[in-house]
Amino acid sequence: MTYRIEGLDPAPYKPLFGLSDDELAGRGIVRMTVTEKPSFPCRVSLIDREIGEQVLLLNHVSHDVANPYRASHAIFVADAEQAEFVDEVPPVFGTRVLSLRGFDRNGMMAAALLTQPGEADAGIRQLFDNPEVETIHAHNATRGCFSAKIERH
Repeated sequence: MTYRIEGLDPAPYKPLFGLSDDELAGRGIVRMTVTEKPSFPCRVSLIDREIGEQVLLLNHVSHDVANPYRASHAIFVADAEQAEFVDEVPPVFGTRVLSLRGFDRNGMMAAALLTQPGEADAGIRQLFDNPEVETIHAHNATRGCFSAKIERH
């Protein structure tokens, strides 16, 4: 069994970086400067951004389904290239406790577990051992925000 993790498509976010802070605020978005690392995990590049870089904090619908598990939360995005990882976890998973949530073909949660730093790969494989699980959503357990979607590959 193999899996694939891809960062969010950067295209919808690129135009936002050219807006003023007031224009961003009108859309419910905040421009921030990275002040510590690790602390600002980009959902496009799937890395913690470097101190001094600019990121946008915005709301993202991570599970757009018509059932009780529809989910959205704040995420950071940088003006960055889209990352892809096959059979390995991205750097943003390495230092965080993760809530891994396995969803079936109807978008209903079929299984879930917590992983400690360094345990994400094993947790992903364990959830995919369940044939009902089609996709997994990783969330940072402490703040609850969406980190990445994991698909069978």
